[in-house]
Amino acid sequence: MHNHLHSLIVLTVVLLLFSCGESKKTATGEKPYIVTTTGMIADVVENIAGDSALVEAIMHPGVDPHLYKASQGDLKKIMDADYIFYNGLHLEGKMGEILEKQTNVKPVIALGDSIVRGKIISVSENTYDPHIWFNVALWKEAAEVALRSLIKLNPQSTAYYQKNADKYLKELDSLDSWVKTEIASIPEKRRVLITAHDAFNYLGKAYGIDVRGLQGISTMSEIGLRDVTDLVNFIIKNDIPAVFVESSVSDKSLKAVVEGVNNKGKKISIGGNLFSDAMGKKGTPEGTYIGMVKHNVTTIVTALKQ
Repeated sequence: MHNHLHSLIVLTVVLLLFSCGESKKTATGEKPYIVTTTGMIADVVENIAGDSALVEAIMHPGVDPHLYKASQGDLKKIMDADYIFYNGLHLEGKMGEILEKQTNVKPVIALGDSIVRGKIISVSENTYDPHIWFNVALWKEAAEVALRSLIKLNPQSTAYYQKNADKYLKELDSLDSWVKTEIASIPEKRRVLITAHDAFNYLGKAYGIDVRGLQGISTMSEIGLRDVTDLVNFIIKNDIPAVFVESSVSDKSLKAVVEGVNNKGKKISIGGNLFSDAMGKKGTPEGTYIGMVKHNVTTIVTALKQ
């Protein structure tokens, strides 16, 4: 508790020091500078804002947002930003507290916090699953929140934003339909997705696939021997053909599960690498939200249909 409080005090002091400077937009007279936490959010904002703004994600491919600690360079970007978009629902951990402090000096929009609570998966009292992007229809709602926010921030660009959003939202509708069709092609008894942590509950609920994670919704939770043993027994009992590692989470514990299954005379494979809390590298198909979802679903379907 003491260390946590100390960290927040230090970060707040650093932010106050940076706040004496001008934003990129003010200093250079250029396009608005929009900072996001994750690549998924940056992708949404870029699709709507188009070339009217400079959009930058703080968290890079392979980064775990649950454990992320803001660097001094990140804090400068936060202070330089004209607008900030983040996920909320405690995805960003301590960083969320830093961003909330910025609401006094600039627009800070939490996409997840703007969605109707009834559509958000509740884990326990006052704790919600933040991985909303794995339900494409829900992520479309997040995109609509981004659209309304951008229009409010720059009313003169309303028509441009709306045109871009209309195109992007149609692409998300098509993606949603495609995911439903693909998941439905897996034999029903094989529709079980086992991953390192519970990032895919929205995918499971929206598209009818049973989801099991070795860890909880946050990678900060501990994994015990009992968790591994229980999952090994579940896999054997249900004859699950594959489990999946994640790009932003260590695969050590999941490999222990595979070894445990194999030691009991059953064969199970690692079905592939899924993008959970971060997208792929920029410039690759998985470096966009739509490309990431397609990669994940194709990987899951291919492994579970074998």
